[in-house]
This record gives sequence, structure tokens and C-alpha cells, in this order.
Amino acid sequence: MASSTTDAADDRIPRIASTIRVIQDFPKPGIQFQDITTLLLDPRAFKDAIDLFVERYKDQNINVVAGIEARGFIFGPPIALAMGAKFVPMRKPKKLPGEVISEEYSLEYGTDKMEMHVGAVQSGERALVVDDLIATGGTLSAAIRLLERVGVHVVECACVIELPELKGRDRLGDKPLFVLIS
Repeated sequence: MASSTTDAADDRIPRIASTIRVIQDFPKPGIQFQDITTLLLDPRAFKDAIDLFVERYKDQNINVVAGIEARGFIFGPPIALAMGAKFVPMRKPKKLPGEVISEEYSLEYGTDKMEMHVGAVQSGERALVVDDLIATGGTLSAAIRLLERVGVHVVECACVIELPELKGRDRLGDKPLFVLIS
């Protein structure tokens, strides 16, 4: 099962969606950038987004919320705190002090890496991977591989927005993806 979405009848979803601004041709021509900074300006919509994630995961024994740089750092910590889980930042290279492990992933042109501190997670822990948006799925799939390499069970990936036309869900293998807005 690799396709989860929220209950379309939840009145919080349209409110959240209405706060997301689309910026044409950013960061380059042809891109329609989904700007969540306007969601953050609306405390009710931001709280609704966090609440929807917490409601979904609170009874799933998740003890790690892994947030992907940078906007996963906005949504991950409040979700982790509400569930009594630890927050683990997943960062681009050379951003974390201390010893790290890394996982390379492909981009449209070239490659990049995702890093995590050694010892941040333990084998057998249950993780939720959080980001603001899934496009091609490269960063989420790298985060999954990184966590699984050290024996963590990735329960699900959660994003506020999915761009389904970019088929990022396909790169997640058998890992379910939960999104608020598609």
C-alpha cells in the first residue's frame, strides 16, 4: 500500500490548502513553487496541519520523527513533541557537526547527499519521515534508505503537499505516503 491521503471530508484540508501560495517561475522558469510560508502565517491552518499528522500517528508507537532539511524542520519538531518522540534532522552535506552517515540520491542533474548523526537513532526504533512537499521523491527515498541502513523501521512518510505528476511516490518503494494536499 503506497497511497494514503486524508479524508476529503475533513474541513481542515481546504483551509490549509487555501493558505498555500503558488509562485510562478520560481526558482526558475516553468516551476510553480508551492510556498508554505503563507501557511505558517496562519496559526489556525498551521495548527490544523500539525494536528492532522499527530492524530494519524499518535497511536503508532513512533519514537523518531525524521525531518528533511529545511522545511521538514518546521513540521517535524511540533509533531515529535506532541507524540513524545525525538526529532532527528536529516541534512545536506557538511551541515551537521560530529560524525555522520550519508546516503546519496539522484537529482534532475547530478546527485546530492542526505546526512544524519551517527547514534541519533537506534536499531528497532519506529520512524516517521516528514517534509513539506514530495516532488520527485529523491530526498524522501534517501532518508528512508539512511534510516533503514541502521535498522530503523520507517512506518510512513508524511508531507503537506504532493505534486503527483512528478511521480515521487513511485520512488518510495513499499513505504506508504500520507499527504494533506495533492
